[in-house]
Amino acid sequence: MTVQENVRKPLDLLSDALGAEMEAVNALIRDRMASQHAPRIPEVTAHLIEAGGKRLRPMLTLAAARMLDYAGPYHIHLAATVEFIHTATLLHDDVVDESRQRRGRPTANLLWDNKSSVLVGDYLFARSFQLMVEPGNLRTLEILSNASATIAEGEVLQLTAAQDLATDESVYLQVVRGKTAALFSAATEVGGVIAGAPDDQVRALFDYGDALGISFQIVDDLLDYGGATETIGKNVGDDFRERKLTLPVIKAVAKASPDERAFWSRTIEAGDQREGDLEHALTLLARHGAMEAARRDALDHAARAKAALAVLPAHSIRDMLADLADFVVSRVA
Repeated sequence: MTVQENVRKPLDLLSDALGAEMEAVNALIRDRMASQHAPRIPEVTAHLIEAGGKRLRPMLTLAAARMLDYAGPYHIHLAATVEFIHTATLLHDDVVDESRQRRGRPTANLLWDNKSSVLVGDYLFARSFQLMVEPGNLRTLEILSNASATIAEGEVLQLTAAQDLATDESVYLQVVRGKTAALFSAATEVGGVIAGAPDDQVRALFDYGDALGISFQIVDDLLDYGGATETIGKNVGDDFRERKLTLPVIKAVAKASPDERAFWSRTIEAGDQREGDLEHALTLLARHGAMEAARRDALDHAARAKAALAVLPAHSIRDMLADLADFVVSRVA
């Protein structure tokens, strides 16, 4: 498996098509992350939000609304809500994972402290709920609030599942659907709901976001073992060092000999990691074809995402969303 770098065209095209609306989302984010009494809030928030992230999740909301000819203003609020929820979870994740790098820059918890990251994350969650109420649409409120709860549930499940060799692929998918895919599917679904789309199209948007999110996370797990630091914005092997039982490792453990299982138990379950262990882990992943098997799973979910688009109206944005599913998996080939 090789990493394909700088393959950004589909994402760039989507960004260009939605440029004016994304500017409105960014302006709303800057306005709502302000705090009259606690200047640390915009300092910490700006460090992460303005770090050059792709804004993929809010773009999905805008894309769904545009594809379905929505003419109102509230897709901007919903897209900003999605980005606030995402940013809040990143702040909390970096504290939980004791991460030191995010998007190629020092994490907020490293530059400030854990307390600031947690409390600012809480503030952004609160702001997201203020934003999601403003459209006055009970269904979008239900979708986004449920997604927020699902994300938190997925993160808690990962705390126990990620370091337990008994974790299988079904539990892994449950974690991924919680911590990653839930926000992708909510982002696309609310774009359809605010546009007044029929139920079959709203369901298709949910299915697209769900499958895209799963594919995205599997690829992210693969890149942790095979990407360049400057490409993935974190250090290669972070998941191994943080003892996360991601899909490639789960596949290798399923085929492990007793000696190999003892290695995974020592490094992942017990956290006893020594010099050369990451290299040995990579050897075991290669021995059992775990990376390629995980890549095939990512391709399957990307194909499912593209298939979901079939019931949606013909539109240039729909084509871009199909290309986006291909782009997600093109990073590993």
